[in-house]
Amino acid sequence: MSELKIGLIGNGSISECHLLAYQANPKVKLWAVCDLNEDRAKETAKKYDIPHVYTDYNELLANAEVQAVSICTWNNSHAEISIAALEAGKNVLCEKPLCKTVEEALKVEDAVRRTGKMLQVGYVRRHASNIAVLKKFIDAGDLGQIYYAKASMLRRLGNPGGWFADKERSGGGPLIDIGVHVIDLCWYLMGRPKVKSVSGNTYSKLGNRSNIENYEFYQAADYDASFNTVEDMANALVRFENGASLLVDVSFSLHAKENSAQVNIYGEKGGAEIEPELLIVTEQHNTIINVAPQITEPGFNFQGAFNNEINHFVDSCLGLITTNSPVEDGVEMIKILNGIYQSAAEGREIHF
Repeated sequence: MSELKIGLIGNGSISECHLLAYQANPKVKLWAVCDLNEDRAKETAKKYDIPHVYTDYNELLANAEVQAVSICTWNNSHAEISIAALEAGKNVLCEKPLCKTVEEALKVEDAVRRTGKMLQVGYVRRHASNIAVLKKFIDAGDLGQIYYAKASMLRRLGNPGGWFADKERSGGGPLIDIGVHVIDLCWYLMGRPKVKSVSGNTYSKLGNRSNIENYEFYQAADYDASFNTVEDMANALVRFENGASLLVDVSFSLHAKENSAQVNIYGEKGGAEIEPELLIVTEQHNTIINVAPQITEPGFNFQGAFNNEINHFVDSCLGLITTNSPVEDGVEMIKILNGIYQSAAEGREIHF
């Protein structure tokens, strides 16, 4: 296979990151685009020289020349479209989260097994260049067993509104939108241990704070200041079967001084700070050493990570490598996210 023909389903804001990455990959031909907004899809097709435009994803999937698809739709349609794509014989890159519920996740996993096709979950932070560097240290045993991780992604004013603020379409707020990224990243670096229990809290105290003036923030294309049904913030303690634990807090809206991001992991021989920039902490000759890797991108480069993710997906489709973000990882992450929401709703720890 000399050229992989790609179909894009869902032409919202995140799709641009996929399109730019596919365009830069010489092994790819963008072959079809589908969106409910036909005018938007046509504009994209013209911009990226895509020959086929659809408003019904089933028609795109019926195009026999399309070999793989990126699914960039609302979260509530991820499972349905992923299953249909797999059954149509396409390999799938599904934006995070894999879906909304554990039941849906298991159905997607079953479809992967039945069809023999490949599904990669869009955990883009796994593909950041600084993570590739850190992973070499971890895999070599330089940090020892990772037994604790702490992740925090706090926005003081950052509810995008639109479908992000609609629990029916999104599945939730900051936990399932930005929390999934850092929870997955920590879990991945910890060696993907099986989850044992979760204890979580969610808060809906501030709403989307549409009253705030003179402060700009990202707004979805369908932003509606009057509508919001998702949480402002969430926090959780996740325990794993191997004794490791993860502490996380995330927010769309919080009375904080500024936006902040902090992701740390701690092992028996050393630790690492990932956000805002990669720093490794260890010991040598009975002295604590802070190691600052000299790399071009010590922090998270958004489009650079998407380029790496898309290249990884393409090579996985071509059989050159095996994806590092398989459907099974998507299922485990939905278990954790759903467990946190259930724990918050019921006021108790959830055991698996």
